Amino acid sequence: MTGDHQLLALVLFSAFIAVTLAITTWVSRNRRGSAEEFYAGGRLFSPMENGFAIAGDYMSAASFLGISGLIALYGYDGMLYSVGFLVAWLVVLFLVAELVRNCGRFTLADVVASRMSERPVRIASGTSSVTVSVLYLVAQMVGAGSLVALLLGGTSDSARSWTVVGVGALMVVYVSMGGMRATTWIQIVKAVLLMAGATALTVLVLARFHGDVNGMLDSAAAQSGHGKDFLSPGLRYGTDWTARLDFISLGLALVLGTAGLPHILSRFYTVPTARAARRSVVWSIGLIGSFYLMTIVLGFGAAAILGSDAVRSSNAAGNTAVPLLALDLGGGAGSTGGTVLFAVVAAVAFATILAVVAGITLASSASVAHDLYASLKRRHSRGYSEVAVARVAAAVIGAAAIALGLLARDLNVAFLVGLAFAVAASANLPVLLYSLFWRDFTTRGAVWSVYGGLVPAVLLVLLSPVVSGSPGALFPHLDFQCFPLQNPGLVSIPLGFLAGWLGTATSAEEPNEARHAETEVRALTGAGAV
Repeated sequence: MTGDHQLLALVLFSAFIAVTLAITTWVSRNRRGSAEEFYAGGRLFSPMENGFAIAGDYMSAASFLGISGLIALYGYDGMLYSVGFLVAWLVVLFLVAELVRNCGRFTLADVVASRMSERPVRIASGTSSVTVSVLYLVAQMVGAGSLVALLLGGTSDSARSWTVVGVGALMVVYVSMGGMRATTWIQIVKAVLLMAGATALTVLVLARFHGDVNGMLDSAAAQSGHGKDFLSPGLRYGTDWTARLDFISLGLALVLGTAGLPHILSRFYTVPTARAARRSVVWSIGLIGSFYLMTIVLGFGAAAILGSDAVRSSNAAGNTAVPLLALDLGGGAGSTGGTVLFAVVAAVAFATILAVVAGITLASSASVAHDLYASLKRRHSRGYSEVAVARVAAAVIGAAAIALGLLARDLNVAFLVGLAFAVAASANLPVLLYSLFWRDFTTRGAVWSVYGGLVPAVLLVLLSPVVSGSPGALFPHLDFQCFPLQNPGLVSIPLGFLAGWLGTATSAEEPNEARHAETEVRALTGAGAV
């Protein structure tokens, strides 16, 4: 990239960082310091505000950079991510949004613990939530590194590393100083910027082909090097039975995983009522649906205008397809329009990463403080306040995400998010659904359900081609893989549900029908909800 690209993009990066730090500073001066303020923003946000914030939380670097890149490289098969992420919101809307808002207070564990023995359930759910959050954070870190590497010419590994460190430091500042209120406003600003940027690029892509979508698709197929196969299923997931099973596994993870993501579930606690939570999801579906339709246009547009080989040569995982597309649409390298559009898109993508990592870090630090710390500290022990522990936890989680982000920097960000979704669907969704809908569910069933999904999901990822035994693995020179699928969801999600049933069936604990009835009434009517 030229010096003009670098300078303008860095100015826009700096402007967004300055605005978000100003928001954080302002919020930190006006906060009350209570747990409700830190975790839920005082429950003062309107459905529209929370809907924009949910959309900002959900439309991550994986969506903007990763999905478009996968479509540019693999055509039809790359669209699975767009469709999966969008369909997942129907599961959230119809199954969990209102019920979670009514039963919980700050975290996923609140819902489960409302009718179980609190300590073992909170420890299990807290452990799972932190694991999912760290995996999701790694994807955002990888996206940040790819973006800045492109900005600096794609040759500086040290620049990518320092970018990951810088993003990690900023997210710790956002969370520790501003809590949920600052994080929410950052996500709202980011959602507006991202929708505006994606809309502008989509209009320019369609204008390049005079509104002829078929012409764009034909050009994409011709430029891909795969011909008509580019527009048909099977280019990435149809080569053999293993790839087909991977396709099914990934689809299950994407559709079911959203309802188990801690940072998405925590957003429902920031509105005053369950009705407001439901309306928030309706707002977010409109924004998210529009956005994912645009990622399809951007992905095929990148293939048609740039060619798959050009995208792959810039970044093997395709993470830089959208910024390169913006450069071409603006007039090409060296042009003023190309420089401006590239810089704007890079800044929007960077803003996307910062906003999402703040939300995930807040949710995971809340799980550490509200679930793990509160459960492990001795009763009647004074200890530290939950909010203080949450701030320390944000720093520790940030450090872990930085380290893993440096390790996984050559993987596609959408693919990494698929792994996080698989773990969420395996460990969090079964216990959540059982707690809400199964009258005989017990504490042992809850604990077994979490660990019965979490442990297999993590182990299968470690033993998969993602970690070793393939050229694109984390450790390409080692080979200890014995599980053929890249995404563990097909195996680990049923295991999570099976473990919950088995734990309940073998438990000597009598189901507490009174507490279940209380939870059911509260979930369906909102009576007694916080």
